[in-house]
Amino acid sequence: MSIENVIRSLDFFSTLNSVQVELLASMSTLYHYKEECVLHYEKEESDKLLFLASGRAKAYKIDKHDNEIFLYYIHKNALLSEISDICNDKLVSFSNIALVEESQILSIDYLRFKEYFLHQHILYMEFVNEIIVRSEKMQSLLNREFLFDSVAKVSMMLYSDLEMFNKLKRHDISLILHIQPATLSRVLNRLKRNKIIDIVHGRVSVLDASALEKTYQDQ
Repeated sequence: MSIENVIRSLDFFSTLNSVQVELLASMSTLYHYKEECVLHYEKEESDKLLFLASGRAKAYKIDKHDNEIFLYYIHKNALLSEISDICNDKLVSFSNIALVEESQILSIDYLRFKEYFLHQHILYMEFVNEIIVRSEKMQSLLNREFLFDSVAKVSMMLYSDLEMFNKLKRHDISLILHIQPATLSRVLNRLKRNKIIDIVHGRVSVLDASALEKTYQDQ
């Protein structure tokens, strides 16, 4: 797929016309990466704006004991770069970003993007909205880590990312949610007894999405 077609496939750029797409393509590069590749590290500066065209990535931090602290997944058709200051000419990463699937990355020269798009008020609102979305992710993370009990944690992951839940091993899910594997099993069995989910051959399906959402929103 050409760079122009990749750009057109991303929702962020859906309002651009053909001339603008060609201009953006002239300042962009398309990369293919294998899974487990680390794109950038916490506090690292970059002059490239990165979008995940296909694949999946995760954001995580490393604590003082070198343990990985999972933050959230980033799915295809999404901004990978972390934006905290729209005035800065460099992008500073809040976390480590690593690919968990073979992925295609669109890399854009950030200074030129700002000059020809943001400074011309093109894609400005889309850019601001991405900052808001990332802020909401961090708020959900804080809720998950400090306010939610185990039932709410599991329910939120099932509601927001069922596909990933079914791809991961239960042990890995327990590590992500910082709960014991036995606790995860009890929560899943409770949700199944309440007919909110079903489990067939280890794969979870949601029977009542409203009830599942209410389980963690009522925390």
